[in-house]
Amino acid sequence: MSSSSPTPSAPDADLQAVVRELEAHAAESGWDRPERLFALVETAALVRQEPGLAEALGLEGEPSGLTPIEQEPLPEGTSLEQVLAEIVWPGEVAGCAAIAERIVLPPEADEQMPDDPADAQAFAASHPAREEVRIVAAALRSGGSACALRLRSHDDADSVLTSPDLVPGLLTLLHATLDLEETRS
Repeated sequence: MSSSSPTPSAPDADLQAVVRELEAHAAESGWDRPERLFALVETAALVRQEPGLAEALGLEGEPSGLTPIEQEPLPEGTSLEQVLAEIVWPGEVAGCAAIAERIVLPPEADEQMPDDPADAQAFAASHPAREEVRIVAAALRSGGSACALRLRSHDDADSVLTSPDLVPGLLTLLHATLDLEETRS
């Protein structure tokens, strides 16, 4: 008896496609890049709003899927987490995505991790078991999410890990930016 995984719904499949596209785009740029933030809009709505775009992109018929729109670079000295805590996307935005590079450590390193953020960063950067990763995480207003993760030590497209929930903390922050009822101070 064979088992098969369920076919993702159209919005989830569109989101997975965008995450794979963004990960491939980030891979072309190489490592040691700044964090990046994208609005995700429905391609059909974008083309209705900007009719010339379909022709410029060579789109025929009624386009589907999501289009990532890269936002301005993050302000100097500001982390992605800080920016996400302060923004709310307008209703026209179907979702958002972020690309970030991080250092991850094995669980046993947690006991030795300094409390001071600067010391913790230095500790992680010099830890012999550290692993550098590139994360692409995306969230939809409808609740869907998708992630991709590439290890620097296995820097090839066939080694990219994907899942709807690889980085739950970052996904929580992304989903919060899509909550129109959320009030920010």
